[in-house]
Amino acid sequence: MSRAPIVQAFFDETTFTVSYVVYDKQGGHCVVIDPVLDYRANSGRTSTRSAEAAADFVTRNDLSADWILETHIHADHLTGAAYLKDRLGAKVGIGAGTTAVQRNFAALFNLGPEFPTDGRQFDVLFEDGAEFSAGELSGTVMATPGHTPGCVSYLIGDAVFVGDTLFMPDFGTARCDFPGGDARVLYRSIRKILALPRETRLFVCHDYKAPGRDVFAWETSVGEQRDKNLHTHDGVSEEDFVALRTERDKKLDVPNLLLPSVQVNIRAGVFPPAEGNGRSYIKIPIDAV
Repeated sequence: MSRAPIVQAFFDETTFTVSYVVYDKQGGHCVVIDPVLDYRANSGRTSTRSAEAAADFVTRNDLSADWILETHIHADHLTGAAYLKDRLGAKVGIGAGTTAVQRNFAALFNLGPEFPTDGRQFDVLFEDGAEFSAGELSGTVMATPGHTPGCVSYLIGDAVFVGDTLFMPDFGTARCDFPGGDARVLYRSIRKILALPRETRLFVCHDYKAPGRDVFAWETSVGEQRDKNLHTHDGVSEEDFVALRTERDKKLDVPNLLLPSVQVNIRAGVFPPAEGNGRSYIKIPIDAV
């Protein structure tokens, strides 16, 4: 097994998103996981504040960034992957199932044949079980679909970065009502993660402070999830989970940034091509979601 990585978290309270710089040692190598590009929906203004915080950390610690890793196509924030690729010179990787997500949303936004849905916007499409390295760290990609068809988790040493598959134990699990989502598939993906040793550290992509908890949190463990996860602790059957998740998803609102986020994120963080006036535009389909 690879050495235990050092993990530095960056929390964006606007979107409740946690990004990570994962590295082997000061002056060594790192990966950046799920970076955020700040976006104000009321004005269409963007900012690199959140992504730059991660980039500054990389620079201050004399790290070489080898990878920018996306756990999936996010529906609640715009990715900072394109900015950090230019800023740090790292490659952008995502799960191979992302092509299914591209097809689903290319149809929703009527992007036409000029938008390729083969994942070429990313440097690498990871298959289940693919391996990658960053200095003294080595990682394995675990396909963990269910929230979306393209979700993956990254196992690096004794730590797994699970994206939206699991939240903190007192908040439960990811929704499955996006195109291509499937609660039964999610249950099986979660059990795959929870089959790892109990001491394995788990890092989530979001936290919303469950009722009764006053602080944000993003690190848990396989053992804690197996014992305490609100939706899928040990003893919860697949049928019970599917029923719970399906009923819960019926009551959830569409994420505030779903429409702008997905259009940018299926392009690996690049905005749609500029039009004749030199500006890029986000499409808003009417009565479609």
